Amino acid sequence: MASLVAYDDSDSEAEPEPAGSFNPAGQRKDTSDVVRPPGQNVAPGSLPAKPGSREDPARCHLPLVRLWRSDPGSCPSQRLQWPRTEPEVTFSTSEPPRPSLWTTRAPAGHVPLAAARFKQVKLTWGTYEPPEPSFCARTKSETPGKNGSSLQRKRCEDCVIPYTPKRLRQLQALSTETGKSKDTEAQGPSAGRAPAPAPLCVASRVSEFIQPYLDSPYKETKIPRNVLFHLRGHRGPVNSVQWCPVLSQSHMLLSTSMDKTFKVWNAVDSGSCLQTYSLHGEAVRAARWSPCGQRILSGGFDFAVHLTDLETGTQLFSGQSDFRVTTLKFHPRDHSLFVCGGFSSEMKAWDIRTSKVVRSYKATIQQTLDILFLREGSEFLSSTDASSRDSADRTIIAWDFRSSAKISNQIFHERYTCPSLTLHPREPVFLAQTNGNYLALFSSVWPYRMSRRRRYEGHKVEGYSVGCECSPDGDLLVTGSADGRVLMYSFRTASRARTLHGHSQACVGATFHPLLPSVLATCSWEGDIKIWH
Repeated sequence: MASLVAYDDSDSEAEPEPAGSFNPAGQRKDTSDVVRPPGQNVAPGSLPAKPGSREDPARCHLPLVRLWRSDPGSCPSQRLQWPRTEPEVTFSTSEPPRPSLWTTRAPAGHVPLAAARFKQVKLTWGTYEPPEPSFCARTKSETPGKNGSSLQRKRCEDCVIPYTPKRLRQLQALSTETGKSKDTEAQGPSAGRAPAPAPLCVASRVSEFIQPYLDSPYKETKIPRNVLFHLRGHRGPVNSVQWCPVLSQSHMLLSTSMDKTFKVWNAVDSGSCLQTYSLHGEAVRAARWSPCGQRILSGGFDFAVHLTDLETGTQLFSGQSDFRVTTLKFHPRDHSLFVCGGFSSEMKAWDIRTSKVVRSYKATIQQTLDILFLREGSEFLSSTDASSRDSADRTIIAWDFRSSAKISNQIFHERYTCPSLTLHPREPVFLAQTNGNYLALFSSVWPYRMSRRRRYEGHKVEGYSVGCECSPDGDLLVTGSADGRVLMYSFRTASRARTLHGHSQACVGATFHPLLPSVLATCSWEGDIKIWH
């Protein structure tokens, strides 16, 4: 019994040939132009039919099935159709013709029921899409007569998807991601990230509120009482705020947030956002103005450190650290150097000119919380998360910047960690915010003794990275609190001078304006910033 075959769905029709036509030589002629003796048009192994019988080909002749189209690229998954008229019978010259399934015992001109049903049947070997060849399409070099078994084997092989081990799939996925990241770096620093921010004109004009104070010495700090601006723009907690260090441009305020951005605000004239920078893929934990006031150094949880030029909006420096960056500070003398620390046992000093790490500072710790430079940059302090039951060994460590050697690690002898450090502007002392809900006072000269007589307490830290700062004249200390309050202390007497109920969540940053005597900026874990006057 013949196998299932596919019909040509072409609209072309061939002229029918009479069933009993013979050539003058007494031989019957088929459309394949192969001349055969009479009576040998039957299946191999069968007896020739008697003349005049029902099996006589001259009496009963139906079109044979076309196994393949003239186009060798056809596919048997196409729709089976019975030809409208009797087509020419075509056979391959390499093998004798085979009778169709319904070419015998049927009256001439009658279409069998099986063939009529076959007209609307689709083979399920593959789905046929007109513009694209199916997976079982043959190549032009293959012929259906001789390579039938190899063709069927090839179709089966094409349908089988080889098994790939899980480890190999992970390696392939990792290599693909690495290749994409290399392509992204090759396209530029802004590839794969948000578009580069528009240039920000830094030195366009001086604020009319700042202009009267530029030529006069700083006056006594006044305690702010009212809210001047309430800045809302961040979609996550605000980690820190900092005024521009250049006095003529000190109307600009820098803020960093957990929403992967840092912003520059006009916090004196209008309270509007001047520019938003989305250069990091994770939370921005730390950012600092450069001493010239035209660049911003930022570090985040994506292990990246960027130096952005405000006037051009481009990145002058991009570095990749081995840890999530939580703090960074410029060197007070050489502004091309900075030190950064984070979730690692070491800190690194980078050179912006060469984009390389020039020094490393290692200690047996897990995280660096804050960095503070002393004595014009020859020494610096680092606060860590190391603490023990009875003492906080290595909580504050003093380092020599050039040699990377430890000067002292026995500075703070209590069991609390210190999330932030600040330097007094006029006296050789520094203050440390502790998780014991108080501010501790230390000498900034070796052996860095802690004052037992003066302690500033009354606020709450409770594990937040609450910042603290001194006023420009050094008379007041300001700190945030975990309950949202802002507290100000007298530096001389350690008494509380003022309490502001400013935020509904933890206030983690507070800073005085460097020129205006009564302007204060605070930020909270709620995501808002307030300017007090």
